[in-house]
Amino acid sequence: MATTAEAIRAGDRRVLAQGITLVESVRPDHRAEAVALLEELLPTTGGAARVGITGQPGAGKSTFIEALGLHLVEAGHRVAVLAVDPSSTRSGGSILGDKTRMGELARSDRAFIRPSPSGRTVGGVARRTREALLLCEAAGFDVVIVETVGSGQSDVAVADLVDVFVLLVPPAGGDELQGIKRGIMELADVVVVTKADGDLVPAANRTAADHRHAVHLLHGADPPPVVSCSAFSGEGIDEAWTAIAGLHDQRAASGEQVERRSAQARSWLWEEVRESLLDELQTDPAIADLAPELEARVTEGTLSPAAAAAELLETFRPSR
Repeated sequence: MATTAEAIRAGDRRVLAQGITLVESVRPDHRAEAVALLEELLPTTGGAARVGITGQPGAGKSTFIEALGLHLVEAGHRVAVLAVDPSSTRSGGSILGDKTRMGELARSDRAFIRPSPSGRTVGGVARRTREALLLCEAAGFDVVIVETVGSGQSDVAVADLVDVFVLLVPPAGGDELQGIKRGIMELADVVVVTKADGDLVPAANRTAADHRHAVHLLHGADPPPVVSCSAFSGEGIDEAWTAIAGLHDQRAASGEQVERRSAQARSWLWEEVRESLLDELQTDPAIADLAPELEARVTEGTLSPAAAAAELLETFRPSR
């Protein structure tokens, strides 16, 4: 792992991709290696601006991220994009097509794009997105963008991973009442109205005005900025980045970013404990023997799911 860590720190993109594959693996032996790799790299992480981007399907997330990424690369930044793709609840598979959508950015030697399946994780991100983010920071990328699945109001887990949380809104995507719904709008640090070009310019202007009023109602005297842009023409991309970078720098200077990242690390710790306990429970031999019988009784309606869960946990505890 020391050799792998050194290659990642040297900016070897192939080894970085292999490292992310390692931390995403569910094999127990791979997990031990992943933990060792993260420990090696931890001292060289934390230097990037972490940006989360979400929005409903059709909001233009991939198109906006490519335009923003190209803008940043031109300005001298090194940009990593971690794109989370929805996994099928039936087959478990994912298309992982975001890199294809960002073809021009993918060809830049100053950019790195990594699509990952969401798996069973809810909230729009993958279980190991945090680890992948740290690996990208260690590889020298100074802006790391996390693109969420984009499934709606509940797509907010990314806010607990990043420094700045950006919500993309398409033109005519909802009126002011839609904008003041609690949840994702409450957490958004920057709101970007996309597709502000051609015949959609009037609709984009109305949407931006509606959301400015909405965020003022939600946040009072300190509302998040609302900007509009066109990824197609490039107009407004610089203003969007200025809003994102300005908030990031302000939080870094005030110490808020350190507090935010500390709180995120604590949250990550307990999330890892919960996930690890669930993994142990599901692979415990005693649970594996008992679970089919209880599942059958729950299916037949002779045992409630709550009682079955209590019995499984009682069986699991003594073995600890």
